This record gives sequence, structure tokens and C-alpha cells, in this order.
Amino acid sequence: MFLIAYYYMKRIFMLLFPAIMLCACHGNKQEEKDNTEISLKGDIIEVGADSPILAHLKTEKVALAPYSVDFTTSGVVKAIPTSYAEIASPFAGRIVRSFVRLGQRVMPGSPIFEISSPAFYETGKIYYQAKQEMELAQKSLKRERDLVDNKVGVKKELEEAEVNYELKKKDYENARASLNVFQINPDRVVLGQPLIIRSPIAGEVVTDQMVIGQYIREDAAPVAVIANLNKVWFVAHVKEKDLSLVKSLNNVEIRLVAMPDHPFTGKIYHVSEMLDENTRSVEVLVECDNTAHLMKPQMYGSVKLSDKETKVIRIPTSAIMQEEDNCYVLVSIGSHKYRRQKVTTGTTGNGKTLILSGLNPGEEIVSTGAFYLLDVR
Repeated sequence: MFLIAYYYMKRIFMLLFPAIMLCACHGNKQEEKDNTEISLKGDIIEVGADSPILAHLKTEKVALAPYSVDFTTSGVVKAIPTSYAEIASPFAGRIVRSFVRLGQRVMPGSPIFEISSPAFYETGKIYYQAKQEMELAQKSLKRERDLVDNKVGVKKELEEAEVNYELKKKDYENARASLNVFQINPDRVVLGQPLIIRSPIAGEVVTDQMVIGQYIREDAAPVAVIANLNKVWFVAHVKEKDLSLVKSLNNVEIRLVAMPDHPFTGKIYHVSEMLDENTRSVEVLVECDNTAHLMKPQMYGSVKLSDKETKVIRIPTSAIMQEEDNCYVLVSIGSHKYRRQKVTTGTTGNGKTLILSGLNPGEEIVSTGAFYLLDVR
């Protein structure tokens, strides 16, 4: 009887043994799965203690380090507007004489070309007529005042003479102003003589398109350009995100495409108050010494803007993750847990990125392998 019971118990144990082993294996696998699981709760990522990903994660502490902030942007050389003049005729007429040649130095008031213009003759005639009428009205007014002072004049006639003089004087001033607005000295106007166009600035003749006998209209394009290129502007375009750096910049280095091995220096002259909505950039004018005349207007190049050395936070660029329009890093909070921390970044160079806000010295971040946790949900 005992043998029969033993036999049946043995058979039952042999039948149940696979099921017991299967349950034990399933339990171990479930435990192993729990130890390798990666979960996300809010902004906290938790990595299981046995997760193979841990071997790929390296961390480092955030620290302040000396760094000179700099960035590079593109730009173009331009003449300074106050040292640049396009010379055209204010009146229609025919060029009868040229006084300059390309490359010639001129001073303010130097003659550039001479033009024969019927419209100018008429303007000069109106000016002289207004001048003579004013002088005649002035004499008439003086005579009436003398008569009144001597008790033989009529006060009403004196008042009429005063009004007439004021009107003639205003006509004269308007005629004189019509010449001054075209930079023509009324005292130099001689009736019947051609008009001489003069330079308004000191500089060099950089464009000469004058042709003797050429007829030009009053709205024609300039026939000569005078420029003083001893100083020029390098017009750089700084992106919106770098604007905060421009205010404290200390050094400027310009390299032109035509002369990449010849650096030029300059100083920031003006930062535009207007942002270009298409390029999201601001114009920055850099004034450069150009006494050697190596920098030509419209030359293209790049400018490196550098600040004084200060202590900042810079972290490996590999530590920064991108999510839509935001950047974030993973801050270690212990026990294989990491917090997603939003950061504001600055310039990037040599594998490191400047952190403008979001991190503090002493915090520990994932410097390598953060991308393994990029898609955790």
C-alpha cells in the first residue's frame, strides 16, 4: 500500500515539476524586467538598476570656468554716408566741361563739371529780378520814412511801403533758397554763364561717367561719385539670440573673402534699434580705419566679435537635448533618477556650449549618452 502511494506521488510530482519550474522562471524574468525598466514621471526619468543603458551614461558636475564669449557673423563693407556724395545736376542741360578725373582728390567746393542749362538761366534771372525789386522796395521804404520823420509824408503810404518791402524781401529769400537747396552760391551766379557743379565733401573721385556734350535731365542718375574711404563701415548682421552679447563686446576682428589672411580691426559704431523680421537679425555698424584703402565698398567678409574673459558655465554639447523649440539637459538627482532641466544656450564651439540660464554650479548632469533617454515616454 505504501509503495503504491509513493508511486502515485512520484508520478504527480514529475507531472507538476515543469509547471513549477516555468512559474519560477517567469517570476525571475518579471523581476529582471522590473530591474531594467525605464520610466518617466513628470520630468523625472528613472532607470532600472540593472539597465544596460546605465553603462552608456556618463555624468559630470557643472562648474564655472573662464571663457571669452565670441561669435562670428557675416557682413559687407560700405562707405560712410557722410563721407560719400553722388554728384548730379539739379537742372536739365548739356555738360560742357569736366574739372576732375578718376582718383583725383577734391575739397568741399571744388568744381566737378560745368553744365549749360536754360532752366538754370531762368532761375538765375528770377533771383536777380527778385533781388532788384527788393532793393527798390527798400529804397522806397526809406524815402517814405524820411518824409514821415520830416512831417511831410503820409503814414498810410509808409505802411504800404513797409508791406511792399516785406513781400519783395520774401520773394528774394525764396529765390535765394531755391539756389541754396541745390548747393549753388547765389553770390557766384552770373547771368548767362553755365552752372558749375561743386563737390559738397572732401574725398576722391571714385566714379566718373561725365561725357562732354552729354545732355542730362534734372532727374538723371549721378554722373560722378566722391567718397572719402579713409574710414569705412563693416555692416554685420547679428542674430536675435546673440544681441545680448553685442552690448559688452571688447574686440572686433574682420576677415574679407578677398584677403582671408589679412585681419582688420574696428570698433562698434552703432547697433540698430530695428530688427529685420525676415532674417531675425540686427545691423551692427563697425567702424574701421582704411587709410591703406584695402577695404573696398561691397566687399564681403566675416566678423568675429569677442568679449572680455569672464567665468561662465559651459557644458558638452552632447549633453543638450532638443525638444520642439526648447533645449534641456538631464540633471542627476541620485538613485539612477534624472530630471529634465530646461536651459537657455549661447554660442557653441570646440564641442562645448555656453549655458545662459537653467543650470547652477555644483549640479551633476548627464554629459554623454543622454540621447539613450531621448524617447522615454
